[in-house]
Amino acid sequence: MKLLAIGRPYAMNANETVLITGASSGIGLELARQFAKHGHRLLLTAPVKGELEQIARDLSAEHPIEVGIIPQDLTLPDAAEQIFKTVQADGTEIDILVNNAGLGQKGRFWETPLDRDIATIRVNIEATVRLTKLFLPQMAKRKQGRILNTASIAGFEPGPLLAVYHASKAFVLSFSEALATELENTGVTVTALCPGATDTDFFPKAHLLATRAFQKNKVMAPQDVAALGYDALMRGDRVYVPGAMNKLLVSSRRMLTERAQAKKNQKFYEEVKPKERKHRRGEYEGKAAGHRR
Repeated sequence: MKLLAIGRPYAMNANETVLITGASSGIGLELARQFAKHGHRLLLTAPVKGELEQIARDLSAEHPIEVGIIPQDLTLPDAAEQIFKTVQADGTEIDILVNNAGLGQKGRFWETPLDRDIATIRVNIEATVRLTKLFLPQMAKRKQGRILNTASIAGFEPGPLLAVYHASKAFVLSFSEALATELENTGVTVTALCPGATDTDFFPKAHLLATRAFQKNKVMAPQDVAALGYDALMRGDRVYVPGAMNKLLVSSRRMLTERAQAKKNQKFYEEVKPKERKHRRGEYEGKAAGHRR
């Protein structure tokens, strides 16, 4: 791999190269750290080159692995093809594909900007489909590979005030489960990681910090989601929901009507009064980082 930092590979996973989208923050960054810890070579993509360069330097300094970067904005229609061309030109084979990048936007559908909705569909759905279409045939031919798609517990239910995001994650979940069945006995596995509320930049960027989903909900640290997601991928789980509360939320849908599910989620995305806003972005992530030092 010639794309950035060169380190000395080690351990049983040293010959596996992982491509991770949305790798500059949140769950994607923590997944990169998990893969690095377990000795995988990394190829990271996100929009900002400088952020990726710093992350690559940090990871290759902490772990004797190779780290490459491909700065790319997945809201652009040809982004997936550009990533694939770069990988092909470098002669790198992708053993594990992590479709992690995601977008969302809080608001009533008819009041949110259309370009934001299209960007959400492009990143959450189109990029996942395109990258999988490009890299999966090589995995199937080698009879070996893994795909991790970051879905969400949002994919199990409709989400008023976050309608396009919920619908996009429903697509990712269904797509992943279908592919997992198609790929039985091929040596390639597909895992849908379905986290609930997680302390990442998604919340401020989607205007969700003041909502019940962040202020009143059980929020997980991205480090914990990534660690559990990594284990689920390596086990070959089809669908994995991290966290006891998230598992309970998913199972409770069986006892609710469709309308009740939608109304419940709508309340999650309603803003709480300023005096009730006690949590801030980075609080859970920071605590988890402190515990790991």
